[in-house]
Amino acid sequence: MKKQISKTKNEASVTFSISAELLNGAKKASVVGEFNNWDVNANPFRMCKGVGSAKVELEKGREYQYKFVINGETWVDDPEADKYVGNEFGGTNSVVVL
Repeated sequence: MKKQISKTKNEASVTFSISAELLNGAKKASVVGEFNNWDVNANPFRMCKGVGSAKVELEKGREYQYKFVINGETWVDDPEADKYVGNEFGGTNSVVVL
């Protein structure tokens, strides 16, 4: 994950990335979370050489829970997350802190 926090605006540009290892041959993936109402179609990863990335503009000074969704059905945590919190399904969500 790469963060670019604006010094003049109240926003941060966050580039989420998913490794080829996590993709395990999958052709599509997306990042979902509190910032897009957990919509699997809102922020698809752009795939290049087996690796995916998606850039999202977020309000700084906040924390956002999120997950990666592979092939529209497999939900996984980001190994590069700032931290993890429990979710209502008995698992965890990744968290980005801005």
